[in-house]
Amino acid sequence: MKKFTCVEDIGNLQVAIDEALEIKRDRFRFQNIGKNKTLLMIFFNSSLRTRLSTQKAAMNLGMNTIVLDVNHGAWKLETERGVVMDGDKPEHLLEAIPVMGCYCDIIGIRSFAQFESKENDYSEKILNQFLLYSGRPVFSMEAATRHPLQSFADLITIEEYKKTTRPKVVLSWAPHPRALPQAVPNSFAEWINATGYELVITHPEGYELDPTFVGNAHIEYDRKKAFTGADFVYAKNWAAYMDPNYGQVLSKDHAWTVDTATMALTNNAYFMHCLPVRRNMIVTDDVIESPQSIVIPEAANREISAQTVLKRLLTD
Repeated sequence: MKKFTCVEDIGNLQVAIDEALEIKRDRFRFQNIGKNKTLLMIFFNSSLRTRLSTQKAAMNLGMNTIVLDVNHGAWKLETERGVVMDGDKPEHLLEAIPVMGCYCDIIGIRSFAQFESKENDYSEKILNQFLLYSGRPVFSMEAATRHPLQSFADLITIEEYKKTTRPKVVLSWAPHPRALPQAVPNSFAEWINATGYELVITHPEGYELDPTFVGNAHIEYDRKKAFTGADFVYAKNWAAYMDPNYGQVLSKDHAWTVDTATMALTNNAYFMHCLPVRRNMIVTDDVIESPQSIVIPEAANREISAQTVLKRLLTD
């Protein structure tokens, strides 16, 4: 594996899951394959789980790690060609990227959608420039359109908790006070579609996702119908994708908050969320604190998904 940005890069999903579970049983078994290798983690946006889990995963493999927060302790970087650089950005990404590649063996990138232009966001300009110019294997720690490390961890978690070979998985929009990218729901839908599990996506009208990621999922605007018989409920907010409302908050309807009444419609479903979560907007206290909430094991599996990806990047 030379890069990791989407589900296609991981290859056979069952093989990848089996490898991840093997690592989880003994995460220090491969602690020498990263000896004298350096991981550079570059954050254009804030992080808690991704930063900690990926750094821990690299350490488990014996790697050195360097963390760079762009715009905080580093030069502000220009990303567009043809710009007269007479403003507050003294360095261009096209010079910075190959220099960064000189100091490491693998690069992880975290760069969110900006909501200034759908075309710019969905073309993944920053991530693709690292793929083109760094000269190093690159993996996504969340980009504008996908969050593959999170989705891989989500799938590992579902595999650990599922009670049937083909569970019903529901991805539910939930309210949030500000506009959030579509990366997590896009990626989650893409990965669940790849499993062949039953996937239902429920949201208010106007919150339709990019059909490329929706794939074969069933769209259900009636959330009660969507939740009925579900084995897993994945709650997540996202801003509007469709023009002319791209990046906008169209609703903060608290009727979409996941509560005990909604979960009672399910097949005693497990509740999932990528975190951080806005309590009593996305989900009520009693649901996220219930025995069916697996948000902490899900977060813990972020270390495992990252370690599996790093191991493959190192050995390939």
